[in-house]
Amino acid sequence: MDWATPAASIVRNKIGAALIVLQVAVTLAVLCNALFIIRQRTAQTRSASGVDEEGSVFILTNQWIGQREDPAARERADLGALRSLPQIVDATLSEDHPLGGPLTGMTVTFDPDPAHAVTSGTVVMPYFVDEHGLDTLGLHLLSGRNFRADEIVTRHGWPDAARYLGGVIVTQVLAHRLEPDGRVLGRRLTVFPDGTRVPVIGVVASLATSPQIAGTPYEQFAMLVPYLWADSQVFYIIRAKPGQLAAAMSAARDKLYEVSRRRVIIAMQTLPEARYESYRGDRALALLMRIICGILLAVTACGIVGLTSYWVSQRRRQIGICRALGATRAAVMHQFQIENLLIVSVGAAIGVALAMEVNIRLLQSVALARLPLIYPIVSVGVILLLGQLSVLWPALRAASVPPAEATRTV
Repeated sequence: MDWATPAASIVRNKIGAALIVLQVAVTLAVLCNALFIIRQRTAQTRSASGVDEEGSVFILTNQWIGQREDPAARERADLGALRSLPQIVDATLSEDHPLGGPLTGMTVTFDPDPAHAVTSGTVVMPYFVDEHGLDTLGLHLLSGRNFRADEIVTRHGWPDAARYLGGVIVTQVLAHRLEPDGRVLGRRLTVFPDGTRVPVIGVVASLATSPQIAGTPYEQFAMLVPYLWADSQVFYIIRAKPGQLAAAMSAARDKLYEVSRRRVIIAMQTLPEARYESYRGDRALALLMRIICGILLAVTACGIVGLTSYWVSQRRRQIGICRALGATRAAVMHQFQIENLLIVSVGAAIGVALAMEVNIRLLQSVALARLPLIYPIVSVGVILLLGQLSVLWPALRAASVPPAEATRTV
């Protein structure tokens, strides 16, 4: 057993060493990208929606039954009834909410030429609300003004042409996207596909779009539009008085059925409940990635333990001779640890290169962000530590081989 050159022992067992190198490389490549995905998905579940999630806001999903003679009038009657309840501070109506599903985008630009809309326009996610939308959602108006009641127009589904709009309210992030200095108040946007020219009348601090694009630069490209959304399904967004959330939810349901029984209240949920539901897929993916990482690390550790144990059993007489010549237990353990460090280091180096290549492929196919350097560094540290811990038990077995083993005959 050549204690001075651990590499010589590895060369004599090159097939087993190559298998461990390959296993470590694949594990590290997966670990790097999995940790990055877990971090991204976890951060997405905490993305700020911009609305008052800590307040007593809840969402009521209303589905109308049959043909409605005047849907806008019925919805106004619903809103009036909800706002009259003593448990409720305010209510508004929208086609969706920041913690809901994906919205249908609109393209906006300050360029009045429709031919330039594709190249110069920015895709934004609109929320259709009335003059009660800001107060109900708890949005902070940085500049400009709120909608007026006479500016709210009825929209019957997406295919209809837009009517004249008194103005729109954009987020601060969107304002800076449209104009680097953020000075957008009073300027007229061209809204496509309708081609409507409409002024920007206000800027809010924050408002998220769909959870589907949370964590991306586009998550705050939102715009409030003064529409009364008249459709078969609508979301009533309701703010209850502090401490009266449960009572307000019960009263709202009863009141709406009192106004009209030609409806189905599909769901009622608070904003934290809506967040939990919307990010269920992200949490599931993060959990799956954690399980995969755990399995890969366990398999790699078992591979190192198994191979090193095999080497120890094959080299017992050689270890016994070294012990008889004066090698200490610590020296024997040190030999196996150095061998393991060399093997795992080579695997880690290959794994880092493989991780970068996998990240480039993911970046091209699923628009995953570029892998920060911290993830390969952390993953290499984890793999090296795992290697040393895995080799510890076989190394202890090797160190326990007595010098008398040198006299064993083959």
